[in-house]
Amino acid sequence: MRATEATEWTNVCLIQDGTRVLVENKKGRGVVFPGGHVEPGEALTDAVVREIREETGLTVHDVKLCGIKDAAWENGTRFVVLLYKAGSFEGKMKSSEEGEVFWAELNELEHLNLIWNMKEMTDIILNKNGLEYYLQSDGNGGYIGELKEM
Repeated sequence: MRATEATEWTNVCLIQDGTRVLVENKKGRGVVFPGGHVEPGEALTDAVVREIREETGLTVHDVKLCGIKDAAWENGTRFVVLLYKAGSFEGKMKSSEEGEVFWAELNELEHLNLIWNMKEMTDIILNKNGLEYYLQSDGNGGYIGELKEM
């Protein structure tokens, strides 16, 4: 049994202002919390702060890791999304080439064109359910998600 596997590290961050949360309509993918890829050699928390600044113009503070979403793809690689929440932020909001950023009411998220598994990721970040959302092949070309509680 091999002890290592190729892994793609990414992140998203819930930024809240009262009852609103900042979301990004990623071109061709749907609405998600802002975030992106961890660069080689970059600290995980530094990556989420950098990605938020690049995609939204905002600088986040008091960033807390709330959980993870990970997927074991059939090709033998793993895709990990670190799920963060920011305690505060500053700066002037602006969209980037990756997509439009805008404020949405938290209780209205379900009415947006959300990416796959956005509800599960939101629940984990808000500590409503579990700490990990794990996806694995269903054997028929699809994936089954399982919420892991601790």
